[in-house]
Amino acid sequence: MCVRPSGEDSILVLLRGWVVAVRGDSNCSRWQHLERAEVRLSGKKNIFLLDLLQIIKQESDSTHKKAMDNISNRLEGFTILFGVAEIFGALAVILVTVWLGYYHNGFAWRSAPAVEFNWHPVLMTIGMVFLYGNSIMVYRAFPNHSKRSLKLTHAIIHAVAFLLAIIALQAVFDSHNLAPTKIPNLYSLHSWIGLSAIILFACQLLAGLVTFLYPGLKQTFRAAYMPVHVYFGILGFVCAVASSIMGILEKSIFRKEYSSFDSETWLANFLGVVLLIFGSLVVYLVTESRYKRQPRPEDEILLTGNLE
Repeated sequence: MCVRPSGEDSILVLLRGWVVAVRGDSNCSRWQHLERAEVRLSGKKNIFLLDLLQIIKQESDSTHKKAMDNISNRLEGFTILFGVAEIFGALAVILVTVWLGYYHNGFAWRSAPAVEFNWHPVLMTIGMVFLYGNSIMVYRAFPNHSKRSLKLTHAIIHAVAFLLAIIALQAVFDSHNLAPTKIPNLYSLHSWIGLSAIILFACQLLAGLVTFLYPGLKQTFRAAYMPVHVYFGILGFVCAVASSIMGILEKSIFRKEYSSFDSETWLANFLGVVLLIFGSLVVYLVTESRYKRQPRPEDEILLTGNLE
């Protein structure tokens, strides 16, 4: 619902409409305030202001068209790279599922601890790599959506990714603790970096929920925390991708046939390369300034406010 002028004189109504139109408010029709102003001014027979209103409309239309052209040019390269990233991300999920499902006896739960382990790489790849990467790209992938909807989408994807990561951790701990001969936990560099990524991810999720979805915090505090949130979000994603690649290597070198370049070796190595490409594309897309989502008039409103 748009803000309705109340007790404003014609000049203020006109200027209000001018600001809204130039800024390109998507949730309020960009002409709504101008048309309302025109109606009020018509009732007062103010020819000068009506002429001025028409000039503002023309200028606003020109400004809006230029802005849309700039957005279109800016997103042209992004759309291609984003599509390529999605292909590699989906390919990584498919490859890790085929790898564990075909070469390592499929999937089970506690009835077969050695096979239960197979859930760990699959769920981590889906949650901490594919979903995580898409979550941090969502603001740039859908720049015309409202900030509120993007915040909620970002938070929901993060929450699902975290849930999958918890299940994946349960699977790997079960495979170690329930094995006939118990396997030590958290002894490898892969496990250290992987667990650090999950802890950092959990802290980011909690801090993000409190800072950006709690309506009582001041905008100045959110703005001050935003660079920290972005930095550690990217750092956590990089750690997750690095840990995944190390996990593939760790799983592979346990096999005596790894050095023989058999089909599983090729698949595992290719999976690592695909993860690296996906991670590199995601980091580039979320750090390239050309692809940054441009601020919108309603962005300062979080979950409630005058503009919806």
